Amino acid sequence: MPRRKLEPGLEPNRRSELLRAAARLFVEKGFDATTTRDIADAVGMRSGSPFYHFRSKQELLKAAMVEGLDAGYARLLAAIDGLADPEQRLRVLVRTHLGTLLEGECPAPMLLGETRALDAAAHAEIAAAFDRYQVPWQATLDELAHAGRISSAAPPLRLLLFGMLNWSKHWYRADGKLSLDELADSAVALLLGAPPGARGER
Repeated sequence: MPRRKLEPGLEPNRRSELLRAAARLFVEKGFDATTTRDIADAVGMRSGSPFYHFRSKQELLKAAMVEGLDAGYARLLAAIDGLADPEQRLRVLVRTHLGTLLEGECPAPMLLGETRALDAAAHAEIAAAFDRYQVPWQATLDELAHAGRISSAAPPLRLLLFGMLNWSKHWYRADGKLSLDELADSAVALLLGAPPGARGER
């Protein structure tokens, strides 16, 4: 099948702009309620223009999730590079995750409920990306369990931690009294029993 030509004046870097807009709208309105016209309007395109980059709304959703998770994974690895202490590493993982979720434009974790619209192949790609994202978390929890700082590093603990952090998207306010640093400290304190103010050096 021949590749479609780009619409005149349509820059290749608009692809990432489309992904950000689509992800935001899918979170705000839901996948089914979001139209391609909504997405095109959000980035100032004509209604058919997104299909110069993506063949369907489903492909947009899959790409938003896979690329969002991979970008978040790269940020995590950069943030924890050189951190040998698992407690300090956990604090940085939590803070970085919250920053990606609440300060950036990467709501990929919030889109997991929309994957029902995708086929098995897309599910497999998303699952692989999510598995990659979880690797440094599970390794850190395993080290904490080995050191006796937590009683178990069984996978449900990791998933409960993600659920708690991701839910903050529904109630956290950037203009509220709680900073993201304080939110991260409180989350880690729940897991480790450490004082919320005892932050590791970042």
